Amino acid sequence: MCSCVVVSIIEQSAINLAVEALARGELVAFPTETVYGLGTDAMNVSALRHLFEVKGRPRTHPVIVHIANVDQLEQWACHVPPSALKLAGAFWPGPLTLILPKAKHVLDEVTGGQSTVGIRIPRHPVAQALLKEFGGGVAAPSANRFGRLSATCAEDVCSEFGDTIAYILNGGPCQVGIESTIVDLSSDTPQILRPGMILSDEISSVLGEPLISHEHAVSNTSKLVVRAPGTLPRHYAPKTPLCLVRSEGLYGKIEACKASGLTVAVMSFTSAPSSFSDIAWMVASGNPVDFAHNLYRNLRFLDRQSCDYLLVESVPDEKAWKAIADRLRRASAHGL
Repeated sequence: MCSCVVVSIIEQSAINLAVEALARGELVAFPTETVYGLGTDAMNVSALRHLFEVKGRPRTHPVIVHIANVDQLEQWACHVPPSALKLAGAFWPGPLTLILPKAKHVLDEVTGGQSTVGIRIPRHPVAQALLKEFGGGVAAPSANRFGRLSATCAEDVCSEFGDTIAYILNGGPCQVGIESTIVDLSSDTPQILRPGMILSDEISSVLGEPLISHEHAVSNTSKLVVRAPGTLPRHYAPKTPLCLVRSEGLYGKIEACKASGLTVAVMSFTSAPSSFSDIAWMVASGNPVDFAHNLYRNLRFLDRQSCDYLLVESVPDEKAWKAIADRLRRASAHGL
């Protein structure tokens, strides 16, 4: 079994054990305000290669370096533009990742062989304690198998990895629930590479200039180069095929599946009618903050129902829902 350590900010002994594991080149899962990360020393080549092996992640996919404070930025970026300091002042610590030109010593295993590096200062107190005690950068993709649903509690991490990692620092459920907003500041025009719960308008307001949307940024990037985590067409996916369905077509889709002998589990904004009482049915919040907080937990529950398909009601086409829509779109590579 995995060594799941229940820890709070005041339990320094558990933080020390995790730091010692990082120093030995081992893997440590820890909570951030977004999702749980699977971390290792960002300056240890063999540890990084082990991280990619355990996750099943292609080595050409960059990982985010987590640091404790802004003073460490220049250790990882060869150039820190004023725009980065503006965003750091407004949103760090918090669910924002900045893409910057990398310093010479930053390993290709971190950047996927690219000239840029992703950096973040997480807000979660356990992550803060771990990073401050470690003193260096921790490379940490989400603590899940590559392409699958992210983990938002320690139990999810344990179910994914078992005894293949040294420690899981249990900081409770993640507050935000989906991954950070990623902003590329390595060129003249800021670009959103991955939407998150820090919205484009908020970032643009701080910078005083518009941003290139993530849809435009990704469409103008070579399909052979993954600029940032979580930008593949299929990602954040449950094992069960997921299908997004508009609200007006949901009941009809359920009936069609039943008529074809297919079993389904459903996530909808409304309760199940009595005629569908035999179906595993999750009622989702109409508030985007609450929806995001519960998204992966809800999908994991539905994924455990052993159905043929997961049917998920489409979310509103509004700015506040953009990051959630992005995650669901990438999770729904299957149709019916």
